[in-house]
Amino acid sequence: MATPQILQTEQDLLMYKALFDNLQDENAESRLSKIERRIDFLESLAGRVSNRRARRWVNDRLLMELVPPLDGDEIRGLFAPPPWGESVPPSAFSLTKGAEWDNFRSIDMDKQRRDRADADKVNVMTAWHRVDSRTREALRRCYPSDMVNGYEECIRSFVKDSRDGDVLALHVQDPFHRLLLQGVCEFYNLVSTTITQSKGGKSLKMMRIRKKTSVSSSDLPNITLCNFLKMAKEGFW
Repeated sequence: MATPQILQTEQDLLMYKALFDNLQDENAESRLSKIERRIDFLESLAGRVSNRRARRWVNDRLLMELVPPLDGDEIRGLFAPPPWGESVPPSAFSLTKGAEWDNFRSIDMDKQRRDRADADKVNVMTAWHRVDSRTREALRRCYPSDMVNGYEECIRSFVKDSRDGDVLALHVQDPFHRLLLQGVCEFYNLVSTTITQSKGGKSLKMMRIRKKTSVSSSDLPNITLCNFLKMAKEGFW
């Protein structure tokens, strides 16, 4: 409410009463003219008052006059989305059934990590037991070996990048090296065949390696053979 500090004269009071009467009975042009006079009157008051409470009242009234009342469309625009704005399709989350959400909410991340680690151990042990016992002993004795690591990288790339029917041909002359390569192939469930070729009166050995029809890149163990041999040497297996 206006205070004596704001409306200090009778003229101010009469001006205030005349300007702030109800505008509902006025026509549009008259209402606009009266609003403009209200604003001029409030601005003149703002320059004359020094009391903080009075200045706050004048500023509030001035803001109310500067911002006209909003119509229904403007209010809906301010308060969209629903319940005031346009309706939106239900989200996938809102359509999720309670039981499905409960299953997701009850996931144990530690248990998931343990299960994944257990699955990796099972896969690598399955791959290791595919290797012939004599070859397993040779792989244990020669590790660490850059040769075994090189063979393994070559075989893993072949499994990832090759198509069904492709053949990888490697010339390996040393019998022990062929034994190691044979072990790597068995670990990754590949078929390897040694072929003897004659060239310039010499016998050359070549290993032809191909995938079984059931083997794909998704079947590669997450734990490599070299990592398995390292962990076995350190006592993890």
